Amino acid sequence: MLDLYHATRDELIRIIHAQREALADAEARITALERTQTELRAGLARLTSELGARSPTPLDDDAPLGTPARMPGLKPTQAPPRADRPRKKRTHNAGRRRMPPTARVRHVLPRCPDCGAPLAGGSVKRTREVIDLPAPTVVVTEHVFIERRCPDCGKRCVPPPTVIGAVTGKRRFGPGLTSLIAVLREEARLPVAMISRLMQVLTGVSLSVGAVLDAVEQVAHRAQPLVTQFAQTIRGSPVVHADETGWREAGQNGYVWTFGTADTQLFRRGSRAKGMVTDVLGEAFAGVLVSDFYGAYTADERLHQYCWAHLLRDIAELVEQHPQDEPVRGWAAAVQAIFATAQAGTGGSPAARRRLRRQVEAEVRQVCQPWLAPRVPHTTLCSRILRHLESLFVFVTEPGVPATNNQAERSLRHLVVSRKISGGTRSARGTRIKITFASLFGTWRARGLNPYLACLDLLTSPQL
Repeated sequence: MLDLYHATRDELIRIIHAQREALADAEARITALERTQTELRAGLARLTSELGARSPTPLDDDAPLGTPARMPGLKPTQAPPRADRPRKKRTHNAGRRRMPPTARVRHVLPRCPDCGAPLAGGSVKRTREVIDLPAPTVVVTEHVFIERRCPDCGKRCVPPPTVIGAVTGKRRFGPGLTSLIAVLREEARLPVAMISRLMQVLTGVSLSVGAVLDAVEQVAHRAQPLVTQFAQTIRGSPVVHADETGWREAGQNGYVWTFGTADTQLFRRGSRAKGMVTDVLGEAFAGVLVSDFYGAYTADERLHQYCWAHLLRDIAELVEQHPQDEPVRGWAAAVQAIFATAQAGTGGSPAARRRLRRQVEAEVRQVCQPWLAPRVPHTTLCSRILRHLESLFVFVTEPGVPATNNQAERSLRHLVVSRKISGGTRSARGTRIKITFASLFGTWRARGLNPYLACLDLLTSPQL
């Protein structure tokens, strides 16, 4: 190998000329490859368009070619059967994690069972954990108010009837019992009559239905300032997830909206109009709203990230409706591949993410543009993608923005299960309590807090 430090002038000149020729050859090859890539992309778009024109789907005089049995995204009355998912693999004995012992009992043999010799010392051979629950005990405290007479003015002095830190108003339930009732009502989704029966069986305390409802309403009332803080936190968050679901009140249909971040949940009941988004987020919200493609969100002028999970689900349903249509299958595979490319490049530098976003947006436009003509099965989805293209890849350039709205979907799950059990609420008062509990307990779940201890702290802390 030539030593460059001791090479002559002529040898260095020859090396420079050789490197220049190599660079010129490499640039020529790169230019040829880019030209070939452009030609291949154009040919692919042309062939895909020709395949769509020769689609074997039969014509119908009354419906355009490829009209789906139902609109993409419309949920069926009954979900089609599907194969069971493989069970999630867990670590060995994941459900038998040991707890810190509250007591320890030593088991030793005083004598040898064979020869009877006395035994002493020894080492721990094994341990065994036994978890038990003592019988619930009720603590009934009688507060006695003593009247005293002033020796100077003769006034009779009696302490005020309030018991600070124990109860509010004229109630007789302490914060521990009230918190337990609230947890049974919201976390366990138990009916009021069942809570009354359960307390009678476990503790011997006789509770009327009205008393249980009053305890629940007490927690909802104390939580109002906290829920107001949740709303302010969400309005100032850089990323907010939103979704909605049906909720009946007194037999009338309505909707419950959820707006949340990673550790805060806020629920509101109202109509399904687009004004709900502005009412909750306010006009000054400057973050990114992650949602599905419902019109109340698409009509909003803020920065959006629309859910790819909804879009890919609609694409999969379209492919299922047209299993023999090769253009549809090829188009669906191309969109899914572009999304996978976008997801794989979200960990790069800011400049690389910006370049990637421009690239994937251009590729999506090239894939969808040829299919905007009528009588094509995926015209509707192509139009939707192109119409909202600038809001589909925000997650590429914004690291804190996810590609899906799964967080909002999960936050609604507890409320949806409760709706399926109860069918809704019977009055505006019941809806107000239910929605307040959904915000309160949903936030505690998101923050990993013990709901009983958090509720106890809420009732015993000074009013905000």
